[in-house]
Amino acid sequence: MACLKQRNMGLSDQIAQYLVSGLSTGAIYALIGIGFAIIYNGTEIINFAQGEMVMLGGMFTLFGLDVLKLPLPVAILMAVTLTTLSGVLFERLTIRPLKSPTPLSLVIITIGGSILIRGIAMLVGGKDTHAIPAFSGSDPLSIGSATILPQHLWIFALTVIAIVLNKLFFQYSITGKAMRACAANRRAAGLVGIDVRRMVLFSFAISAGLGSLAGIIVAPLTMTSYDVGVMLGLKGFCAAIIGGLSGGLGTVLGGLLLGVLESLGAGLISSGYKDAIAFIILLLILFIRPQGLFSRAQTERV
Repeated sequence: MACLKQRNMGLSDQIAQYLVSGLSTGAIYALIGIGFAIIYNGTEIINFAQGEMVMLGGMFTLFGLDVLKLPLPVAILMAVTLTTLSGVLFERLTIRPLKSPTPLSLVIITIGGSILIRGIAMLVGGKDTHAIPAFSGSDPLSIGSATILPQHLWIFALTVIAIVLNKLFFQYSITGKAMRACAANRRAAGLVGIDVRRMVLFSFAISAGLGSLAGIIVAPLTMTSYDVGVMLGLKGFCAAIIGGLSGGLGTVLGGLLLGVLESLGAGLISSGYKDAIAFIILLLILFIRPQGLFSRAQTERV
């Protein structure tokens, strides 16, 4: 009886650890997923280059630290700025010149842009995996029966701040309201004097900034390289699909759910299924409820 009780306590402790790790990972997926949703709602484009914005955030931070010898906060600010500019440049060079593009052509273009950005990053930064220092030490902290690294707390905090600022921007700022109008009806927005092209540009800039932030805060845990954006981008896309591409609470819940299920599956079944779990969930959602699990709870498009 004592042995069985001890075994059950050990399993509960493991599950608690998996939940904490999964929520941290899910917060990253939610941040990336919101970037997908912002562009989709403003342009009806699925931007598969969003993962490369995540990668650029980490690589630009590494460049600022190792080459320019900048302090970490300055390197982070520089990385977010440069990645945002990269998102703007991507829209100006690949999306804006198109005349009446089809959805398929837009998907192909964003995939091609993703491959190009990844290739340039490989040529400039090499194929090696690089480490970025943690924001505030690496000594684990205890939360009940689970342990957590200080970097996980940074992930939670910065993700919450980014989501709140994103909500306030779309809810109360003139530009945010104009972007919401374009998301609801682009033709009507243009008729009342809103510059639709500028709003599309802003959507790419904001999503690139959010993606870079995700890449920066996760890099001390997973390290960074030219190809890290592929899987992170696909899982962020899964989070957006689970949330119904709402860009709000639905996407956040979708990211957290995906992170928790992925962590539990990897810990209780096998780590070899970690990446497969995300795509199994995506396929199930597309077959059973293609509008997303949380689309009714979050009907506002931003």
